[in-house]
Amino acid sequence: MLSENKFNPKILVLATEACAYPGADAVGKAHLEYGANVYVFRVPSPVVFPEDFYLRCYAKGIDGIMIAACGSDCPYRGAYDRLAARIDRLTTRMKTGGLEIQRIRLTAICTVCIKAYLKEIGQLDEQLRALGPVNKSVAAQLQQTARLEMREALQVHAT
Repeated sequence: MLSENKFNPKILVLATEACAYPGADAVGKAHLEYGANVYVFRVPSPVVFPEDFYLRCYAKGIDGIMIAACGSDCPYRGAYDRLAARIDRLTTRMKTGGLEIQRIRLTAICTVCIKAYLKEIGQLDEQLRALGPVNKSVAAQLQQTARLEMREALQVHAT
């Protein structure tokens, strides 16, 4: 019997509509399962989300984020490289700000990668269970800083 106090992490999956989302959908079509604690969102390309989006998710109680992208097969030229650079900046911010970088995972998932998709979800779930709940206040502070820096950069660019 499950303990009422057992931590069940909330996992957000950003799945690209060209590659990873069909892979996630194939899991269901194959009648395979993963936890109800996994929330899958189909997105055109995760590169559209700024750094503060991820931090805001953590501040709102998402314990881990898996970005399931197309990798080098991305239909948007240069998008995956920009995404990888953004996630690199994000993990640097997380590490220096006291938020565990194991809470985010960037992976390439293809349209038929059922086993890889399940493996990635399982590994992230296991890591999050070991880490425990996200520190929402640390994430909120990091998000606020990222947002201010983004505003300042826009103001400099506009002048």
